[in-house]
Amino acid sequence: MLPHHLDGSLFGADQPCFGCSPNHPSGFHLKLVRDGEGVKTLFTPHDKYQGPPGVMHGGLVMTLADEVAAWAILAKIGKFGFTTSFEGKFRAPVRVGQEAQGFGRVVKESSRVVRVQVRIEQNGAECFDGLLTFVLLDRAGAEKLMGRPLPDAWAQFAR
Repeated sequence: MLPHHLDGSLFGADQPCFGCSPNHPSGFHLKLVRDGEGVKTLFTPHDKYQGPPGVMHGGLVMTLADEVAAWAILAKIGKFGFTTSFEGKFRAPVRVGQEAQGFGRVVKESSRVVRVQVRIEQNGAECFDGLLTFVLLDRAGAEKLMGRPLPDAWAQFAR
């Protein structure tokens, strides 16, 4: 069983994930908690994550959504997945320097494919909502996709 509080240290201190690595030099360093049937994170985007002045870059908003979705799968199923498709709608800008909340929950799952609903809010307004699809791979499949051996700390989370 995974802990209530979740972060990238679960995969080892030196893991390179932009979203959750505690040591990535310019990453998000996300920490999440279980929230009912899903996960929740708090994140304050820095100026270095801007697109238009004062607004978080749209691609980085999608990166945040992708990371929240991946952790929702890990929290519910205990496996990591690889993103295969992404549908989303920007409803309001995510402002830099202001705390945002990300929420994710698994809405459909099979032994190989998982769909996750993600929502990002800021100052009480919905800024983004999306539906992401992930594939769960066994160790050999993950290694083929990554083009390298799966780190030992990740192996327990393969399908």
